[in-house]
Amino acid sequence: MKTQKSIPTTKVERSAKFVKTGIQIGGNYIKHYSKKLFNPDMDREQLNEDNATDIYKSLSELKGSALKIAQMLSMDKNILPKSYVDKFSQSQYNAPPLSGPLIVRTFTKNFGKTPEKIFDSFNLTSSNAASIGQVHQATLEGKKLAVKIQYPGVGDSISSDLKLVKPFAFRLLGMSERELNIYIKEVEERLLEETDYELEVKRSIEFSEACKNLKHVVFPKYYPEFSGKRIITMDWIEGLHLKEFLKTNPSQTLRNKIGQALWDFYNFQQHELRAVHADPHPGNFMITPEENLGVIDFGCIKEMPDDFYYPFFSLISTDVFNDKSKTIEAFRQLEMIHADDTAEQVEFYHKSYSEMIKLFAKPYTSKVFDFSKPDFFEQLYAYGEKISKMPEFKQARGVKHFIYLNRTNFGLYQILHELKATVHTDTYNPTLGR
Repeated sequence: MKTQKSIPTTKVERSAKFVKTGIQIGGNYIKHYSKKLFNPDMDREQLNEDNATDIYKSLSELKGSALKIAQMLSMDKNILPKSYVDKFSQSQYNAPPLSGPLIVRTFTKNFGKTPEKIFDSFNLTSSNAASIGQVHQATLEGKKLAVKIQYPGVGDSISSDLKLVKPFAFRLLGMSERELNIYIKEVEERLLEETDYELEVKRSIEFSEACKNLKHVVFPKYYPEFSGKRIITMDWIEGLHLKEFLKTNPSQTLRNKIGQALWDFYNFQQHELRAVHADPHPGNFMITPEENLGVIDFGCIKEMPDDFYYPFFSLISTDVFNDKSKTIEAFRQLEMIHADDTAEQVEFYHKSYSEMIKLFAKPYTSKVFDFSKPDFFEQLYAYGEKISKMPEFKQARGVKHFIYLNRTNFGLYQILHELKATVHTDTYNPTLGR
């Protein structure tokens, strides 16, 4: 893959990149409608393909929060046209890496020494380049290490980047302005945490220790003495990413084993730790030669306060869900039903949200669930498509915690679907006793 020799770091440089991309998209629309004059039946497939290519190229060169949003959107397969999903999915595994000399300068600026003065060997060619940083292989005293180096300027450009991304997000997501602002604010808070590598090392050590007894889940060892605010050093975990793993045509038994490990990893965190690894894209996991699930990134952690956790997970309890008044009370606590809603609106949202939760909570309502079945996901996508066209859902509803928790659970479902795994879903249940 072609390396990137520079990265726009100033607000002016990054703004110019967005302006240029906007002009390219405008040109794509002109080209599309010019062709449509001669072919009225032409669909938007080529237009979507052209726009997705231009937007992804721009975001991948900007790195950071701009590319991270592309990564997040690629997981919401019911929001975007297929062209965008296919293109943005590249950011889950490999974005264009920065060149060796630029990485050495970045390393030296943040660590005070060049890599070869710290490690016995350091490969200048990155093994993986993603949205916030890229990973290089190193060795020290016979140990193989992964050294993650943050792209220059990423942590300083988050707020300004999100303002620049906002018009693109507004058009792609179709949210109201207030809802989009809530979304952007929550994303900004999580991204600021993700760029703090000292915080990530601390959390990685805490979470890997808390989860160490989970079956078939493994974590790298982290080295704070070789890490800093923009650099993380950890053990190298051998293995395959999900796409590579699936190409080996694994047995159903192995698919189920990895799927169970993933389910247990997420639900243990949600219900025992009340904080969860909230970035469930496939690039954050490896399947090791020992047939374990390797978790290699704890950059994005979402904590769940009690006033969200209890009403949210009470909704998959039959005691609550079969009692209309209790369900409505939970909806009010979660701001899905507002204090000034009319009786007709309360009835409408109770019916709509109950239908949504009944569908989304299906895996929790049986002891075993087969994620290979496409009908469950077709129903989810169809429902998402239906409510996206309803005026009643154009206004912002729900507390901000939904943004990452819904993404986490839906991302988990997606990976299990790709694995075609059947898992026992009763291993770690919600703890609703206060």
